[in-house]
Amino acid sequence: MITPTFTAPRLVVSGLSGGGGKTLVSLGLARALTLRGLRVKPCKKGPDYIDAAWLSLASGRTPTNLDPYFLSDDRLRALFRASFDDADLAIIEGNRGLYDGRDLEGSCSTATLARALDAPVLLTLTVTKMTRTAAAVVAGLANFEPVKLAGVILNRVASSRHADLIRRSIETYTGIPVLGEIPRLAENPIPERHMGLVSMHDESPDAPGRSELLAALDGLAALVENHLDIEAVQRIARSAPELACTDAFWEEASPRSLGTAPLSETLTGTERCAQPDSVISAASAPETGGLVSGVSAERPVTIGYVRDAALWFYYEENFEALRRAGARLVELSVLSPEPWPAVGGLDGLYLGGGFPEMVPERLSGSPHLAEIRDYSMRNMPIYAECGGFMILCEAMRIDGKDYPMAGLFPARAEFRPQPQGLGYVEATVEAENPFHPVGAVLRGHEFHYSRCVALGDLAPTLRLSPGVGMSGPGHRAKGLAAEGPDTLRSRDGLLIRNTFAAYTHLFAPAVPHWARRFVAACRGVKE
Repeated sequence: MITPTFTAPRLVVSGLSGGGGKTLVSLGLARALTLRGLRVKPCKKGPDYIDAAWLSLASGRTPTNLDPYFLSDDRLRALFRASFDDADLAIIEGNRGLYDGRDLEGSCSTATLARALDAPVLLTLTVTKMTRTAAAVVAGLANFEPVKLAGVILNRVASSRHADLIRRSIETYTGIPVLGEIPRLAENPIPERHMGLVSMHDESPDAPGRSELLAALDGLAALVENHLDIEAVQRIARSAPELACTDAFWEEASPRSLGTAPLSETLTGTERCAQPDSVISAASAPETGGLVSGVSAERPVTIGYVRDAALWFYYEENFEALRRAGARLVELSVLSPEPWPAVGGLDGLYLGGGFPEMVPERLSGSPHLAEIRDYSMRNMPIYAECGGFMILCEAMRIDGKDYPMAGLFPARAEFRPQPQGLGYVEATVEAENPFHPVGAVLRGHEFHYSRCVALGDLAPTLRLSPGVGMSGPGHRAKGLAAEGPDTLRSRDGLLIRNTFAAYTHLFAPAVPHWARRFVAACRGVKE
């Protein structure tokens, strides 16, 4: 039996650690190649929303998160194949250091992903106050585990003499080519603000606009063009072998049948940044629409999701899973005065993560908070992740000041200077709810600077191990304190009526029941 293969020029950009220049190189390459007229497929080794959005803006194409924690090697290859589409090559930005993973074995590392995709690795190496030792570092990385270390880019070189010595050392002792040297820059060319790169949806008065963000990316492209061998980088990407892939990631039928043309077909170039394939505005949501084979033939439901400066953390795969389960998606804003559909115009609501703490006054004064309460009181299924959970609390406390929120849960989201939950989580479902079956084990991730402070009885539905969620060590919330020593074990996932909220972010393909059960709940069907 012959195993199907496909050709996809690709490379992974990695480094020694976080902050080592891989984002600068990834964005610069994606933008430079796009400006040359190539179709660049942007990928991010997850979990990550912000860098993925920047890669999307740089390339004008929808990003894909590839994460070994969520998907097996076969499924990673299948997702990569499904998302590669008509691209000329893929740039896959790693995270942390090349071999940094969850444990002693380095599971779920960037190297693990590179091996799963049989992709060559381009290493960014910061060489501040370093010369010949750089060769020893590269030799160690190349021989530590099986990985195709195909090229090195030097970062923060002090002078041409400095760069020349390091280049000759690396190429002499390792045989790995140096493809460029980025000089030490006076300032970071990528705008930063909150938890890393500036948000695409930042609406603060001094935030850069879209044209300024594109100008910053154009500057990175020029930097890369001047200091990297772009042709050599393309040769490395094209040297990637054909990739074996036996399974389709999604069903063969296209989900683009829910009564609306894909938004990506109505926009051009970089205007397509981070836009879902098929969305409709709240004002133009159709009453009915046909479905093609491969997509649920039952009554279609309409699910609204908030995308604005407060909430914008969504995986495109989550939208795709909902569409394939039979949902129409309607984009909403909790910050906009535009009216939302009345009860009956929506069947469900999806509140993703984001930065609600950046716009607390606007959120607190939003009339849509009352609409969300009304939706919940009428038993509409509502699913909220992290930032979405925060706006469902009674208040957000920021720098000692309370900002009233929707008030669905007797809790306050209280912000701290340091992260309160960070990294992968594994959650066991312990209580009945519309979205997850009891006993299911969910893989997700969390990254939040707020903690949940109980103002009344809370009854979490998820037990995390690992993970912090809503009840980290030292946080004895009301309703959890009665559990005694077990209180220190992490809990997450609050439920009231059909409203579920958790700090845990899900990647739908890793939780295959989620979209189906969400849509079934919107139809009023219990699975």
